[in-house]
Amino acid sequence: MPYLYQDSKPRPSALPGAARATHSSGKAFEELKQECLSRGVLFEDPDFPACNSSLFFSEKPPVPFIWKRPGFWQHNEWLDVVIDDRLPTFKDRLVFLHSAEHNEFWSALLEKAYAKLNGSYEALKGGSTIEAMEDFTGGIGEMYEVKKAPDNFYEILEKALKRCSMVGCSIDTSSAAESEAKTRFGLIKGHAYSVTGIDEVSYRGRQVQLIRIRNPWGQVEWNGPWSDNSPEWRSVSLSEQRRLTQTALDDGEFWMKFEDFQVHFDKVEICNLTPDALEDSTAHKWEVTIHQGSWVRGSTAGGCRNFLETFWTNPQIKLHLTEKDDGQDDCTFIAALMQKDRRKLKKVGAEMLTIGYSIYESPGRDGHLGKDFFRYHPSKARSKTYINLREVSNRFKLPPGDYILVPTTFEPHQEADFCLRIFSEKKAITEDLDENVAIDLPEPLNPTPSPQENEEEKQFRALFEQISGKDMEIAAEELQYVLNAVLKKTKNIKFKNLTLISCRNIISLMDTSGNGKLEFSEFKVFWEKMKKWINIFLQFDFDKSGSMSSYELRSALKAAGYQLNNYLLQLIVLRYSDEQFQIEFDDFLNCLIRLENASRVFQALSVKNKDFINLNIGEFINLAMNI
Repeated sequence: MPYLYQDSKPRPSALPGAARATHSSGKAFEELKQECLSRGVLFEDPDFPACNSSLFFSEKPPVPFIWKRPGFWQHNEWLDVVIDDRLPTFKDRLVFLHSAEHNEFWSALLEKAYAKLNGSYEALKGGSTIEAMEDFTGGIGEMYEVKKAPDNFYEILEKALKRCSMVGCSIDTSSAAESEAKTRFGLIKGHAYSVTGIDEVSYRGRQVQLIRIRNPWGQVEWNGPWSDNSPEWRSVSLSEQRRLTQTALDDGEFWMKFEDFQVHFDKVEICNLTPDALEDSTAHKWEVTIHQGSWVRGSTAGGCRNFLETFWTNPQIKLHLTEKDDGQDDCTFIAALMQKDRRKLKKVGAEMLTIGYSIYESPGRDGHLGKDFFRYHPSKARSKTYINLREVSNRFKLPPGDYILVPTTFEPHQEADFCLRIFSEKKAITEDLDENVAIDLPEPLNPTPSPQENEEEKQFRALFEQISGKDMEIAAEELQYVLNAVLKKTKNIKFKNLTLISCRNIISLMDTSGNGKLEFSEFKVFWEKMKKWINIFLQFDFDKSGSMSSYELRSALKAAGYQLNNYLLQLIVLRYSDEQFQIEFDDFLNCLIRLENASRVFQALSVKNKDFINLNIGEFINLAMNI
């Protein structure tokens, strides 16, 4: 699965007007429309052709469908989805979503665009109301079990409706037979209701909390207290009734007491809209920040806290909460973690991963937090559960301060792209702890002979003279012999022979004369460096097997003076680790040599000619590591 480079900086919510074209031609709707008009032809979409593969990815159609002509935001970006108007039918009837009116096609065309976005109609199976609401509005979803809702649930719904959020509610069914069954109170089980209002009314000298519900059928209403014709309304003034737009019409909309709502309904789904989707006159708007990232096997796919040895390697996002809610001591925010493109990848066997996140109080230092921090510090908050849904979201109230949010899959080694969105009552600041490349560059090479050689250097000199001759210079093949001969005598390291490529890279790093050979003075400098690198490797080769876990590479590189962002780390792991996420010493050595060479070249180029290169150091290292 390819994981393309993505800037991990927090970004503002995307605007619908800046939708990215998704058609393979690179053209947006208007351009394609004008092209068809000029040619006098009806549009046929080559990206989503009228054939069986656009209907199903795992099976053949149960009946022979005929495609006929009648006569959208995803993952934090708005997408311009272009389709033609051919729709699958059977016996002259639309097969999937359709309107009651046979000459009305907007819903079927909208469904086709959604199916194209996800790869096929079959990929839409097993969806949820909240998932669709998010995709069509760019909002962030919350799900509540009414019987387990927080004490301030009324306040949550009140604020949601003031922000023009989309709110739905439903009654659970215990079996398929109960679906759409009507209760004695006029409510329909398994039915998708919408919440259209919430308010308080003065009733017999006290305030009563009411909630307004709408049945999309346009009929069949609640018949209990505070229903359209209930006696309670007789004790409410006409001005209050007008304020609540209370009418006794069989229009599917009705009021009910909030306490009764909590008794009769089971689930509430809220889709909180982003500021760009709201009118400028809307009084209450969310503050929004977004982070894009990836879990990659061997480097950043560490799994949940149950897997302590790798949990710390997951992406880490710092959250700064500075402003309290109005009249409150805490800061309210919603954290929503979404796994991307899983429906689209169904056809290649991908399923929804089990995902979640944990939130820790920041220790007050910058940089990626290590294993020991998570070993000794409990989380301050976390997602309610790990679950295999496209998105996991929860609402939190925490005191002002700095926190670290760790998004994870439940199991380690599972790969996916993700999008993390933070909706906060007041402005919150987020930053990716792995965003910047901070490299301690080594000192320039100025080999100077020591006044007196130690025993080790004397042995090396004798070996050099034996192999090189009087010029005391060796080529890559001779260096390979020297290093392997010496390392074999080193008892505390188990490894396979160094490769010729490694030795050529060493000469490339250390050769100051440019003759493609290594002088004895240059070799002595490198040997001091290599001893340091051997010690680092041994530190992280926990089982003394001659290899280290790729999940430990971040710490090993940091010990060598290199602190890389997640993207570079992922690339290095993909290049140097094996299928078991292990890195042998030869590969570790090659990695360090290329990192040092790349950083040194970048430093030299940027000092000599500032206009010569327009890349930052992270981009340059990325380029150099792939040459």
